[in-house]
Amino acid sequence: MSQMNKLLNKTKGDPIIWGVVILLSIISLVAVYSATGTFDYRHERNSSYFLVKQVMVLGFGLCITYLVHNVKYTKFARWAVLLYAVSLPLLAITLFFGKSVHGGARWIGVPGTSLTFQSSDLAKLALFMFIARVLSVKKDVIQDFKKGFLPVLLPMLVTCALIAPANLSTALMLGATCSIIFYIGRVRIRHIAFLVGVGLFGVTVLFAGSLATGHGRGRIWLTRMEDYAGKKQDGKKHEEPYQVEQAKVAIAYGGFTGRGPGNSIQKNFLPLPFSDFIYAIIIEEYGLLGGAFLIFLYLLFLWRSILIFKRCPYAFGAFLAVGLSITLVFQAMLNMGVNVNLLPVTGLTLPMVSMGGSSIWFTSVAIGIILSVSKYVDEEVAGGKKKGTRKVAKTPVATTVDDDDAEDADEENLPAPAPMPSKVFIKTGKKKPGTGVEPVPAI
Repeated sequence: MSQMNKLLNKTKGDPIIWGVVILLSIISLVAVYSATGTFDYRHERNSSYFLVKQVMVLGFGLCITYLVHNVKYTKFARWAVLLYAVSLPLLAITLFFGKSVHGGARWIGVPGTSLTFQSSDLAKLALFMFIARVLSVKKDVIQDFKKGFLPVLLPMLVTCALIAPANLSTALMLGATCSIIFYIGRVRIRHIAFLVGVGLFGVTVLFAGSLATGHGRGRIWLTRMEDYAGKKQDGKKHEEPYQVEQAKVAIAYGGFTGRGPGNSIQKNFLPLPFSDFIYAIIIEEYGLLGGAFLIFLYLLFLWRSILIFKRCPYAFGAFLAVGLSITLVFQAMLNMGVNVNLLPVTGLTLPMVSMGGSSIWFTSVAIGIILSVSKYVDEEVAGGKKKGTRKVAKTPVATTVDDDDAEDADEENLPAPAPMPSKVFIKTGKKKPGTGVEPVPAI
């Protein structure tokens, strides 16, 4: 008990985010155990095989989150460039020599082992760390196309270009998330429009080239769009894909309150009920209430991350927290949209809920980084630097920079961190207009 108390005392960061992560892990265990029952039987495995595996994966993921959240987030500025530089050749290797799963080369093996992981998971993490770093450095010239926007645009385009041929949905998700971050980072609207135009042009060229040459996944993308649009053939409506049809049946069976835990029928017919379509199984067993509760958890996670973004005193941490949280919640919403047939079929899983291995671990790293930023913000508040209702000074109050932050900035050739709030507060005095610095806009 004493060891547990010591562990809890060392666990910092937003408690609500910790609670959401634990709840998602519990939901994952219950849903995966239910969804894999028939799969275990067909493969003559013990009925608890995948449950035990998921317990180990999630347990290790929580350990990763705990370890990462104890690392001061400013340290990640040092590693951003290195991780991004490593992710690019891994993406290239995966594209040309990766293991193909469901028609796309998305997996790469770890030399000397039987382990595999999706290099795009590492690339997402590295890209957002790198973009947060560059945005914080270029915040004063970000509205200049050459000096400010190009340094963040090119890394995103290169990463998406390497991911798109095998995993277009992930590339589009990255592009959309980066556009949101650029908007928050005060990039000009016309520059973001330029980015959208470049992205649409690139997707069109990739799609047309794949159809013309017969290589790549162009035919699969076309079929999925035709299925989603309900294209008619010989005067008859095109039949829906099998997995979409079975997901609809599962949702219809679920109703308002669901069939109950473990009572899903469609898990026997729905392909990948434990990964891509686990949300449909959750709705079948727990109904509309269960599905809405899961959406609430992801939105709660995003809301708490936005609060961290608003309170973070330094631009790098603010961009890091909001970027990683948006991509995680955005992926969850895309997966749910596919499950309820609001979007065409993609290969995106439900973060922290779908059965997985490396994908859960990389997500755990991202959550750990968000909690690291939250932990630092809490320490700032506990130190009395910004808390409660205080009056506004007529002139800026001198603010001090943590020695460790200054050292981190020097080692990365970054400018010393500038205070982020738009106003500077002191305990006494009359309320007058402030003149502080605001690197990023409030939401």
